[in-house]
Amino acid sequence: QPYDGTDVAWNGLRLAGKLAENGHEVRIFLMNDAVDLARESCKPPPAYDQDLVAMLKALIAGGARVLVCGTCMARCGLHKNEPYYAGAEKSTMQALAEWVADSDRVLTF
Repeated sequence: QPYDGTDVAWNGLRLAGKLAENGHEVRIFLMNDAVDLARESCKPPPAYDQDLVAMLKALIAGGARVLVCGTCMARCGLHKNEPYYAGAEKSTMQALAEWVADSDRVLTF
C-alpha cells in the first residue's frame, strides 16, 4: 500500500522527481497495492507528512508517463474497483513487458 508505514513509495517518487528534473525520461508502472496512488480516494494518514498522490500527479504534469495495472484495479489496494484519475492510464502486463524490453534501466520499489 502507498502508506504502509515505510517510505518506500515516497522514496521512489522522490527519485523519479530528481531523474525528471535532470532531464531523464521517467516511466512509472504501478501494480499491486501501489495502484491506490492513481486513485483520488487515496489520502495520507493523519500522521503522514507527504501526499504521495500529489507527488505522482506532479510527475505526470511534468511529463512522466504513468501506467497502472488494469488487472490490479479490481484485485488490489484499499480502494478496489475505483477508477484511476486522468493521466494515470489503465494498462496491461504486455505494456509493462514492452517497457522493460525497451528500457536501459529498470528500478523497482
